[in-house]
Amino acid sequence: MTQFAISWRLSRGRFLDAIKDLNQEQLNWRLQPGSLTLGEAALHVAGVEVSFVSQLTDATLDDLRSKLKLAATEGVVNDNPFPFTADEITPELVAMSLDLAEQMARPLLENPSRAVLEKEIVSALGPVITGEGALARFAFHPGYHQGQAHLIRTAPGFPA
Repeated sequence: MTQFAISWRLSRGRFLDAIKDLNQEQLNWRLQPGSLTLGEAALHVAGVEVSFVSQLTDATLDDLRSKLKLAATEGVVNDNPFPFTADEITPELVAMSLDLAEQMARPLLENPSRAVLEKEIVSALGPVITGEGALARFAFHPGYHQGQAHLIRTAPGFPA
């Protein structure tokens, strides 16, 4: 197993622990205008994983994975609407999306080929990065949103 996979498992596990018990109201509670809800953050995490893996492996995506790929950027790093509505963001969709993304990402993180590590792709923020850069981002990305989850869950007004 690679260092990428070890770090990713830790940061992603902590993110999952921070959101796994949330109901639909909690997943869709917005701390302030312009911020992500925890449901949106979860679908964004899955979306970044789907986006990077699909670019690195030239994978064909079904409808849900294509929509998740949009969640890597839409409404997150630009002003477009987030691709999922609050009505769609349920505990079941969040769990299924994170599971699908994990199934795609885990093999790549655990045993990337030299070709994958050297391949150039476009990151969610726009710069061209290598596969190695993508895997390094995978390892940290869920941890960033785990910190947000803690702040949101402890904010005044967060639904009980």
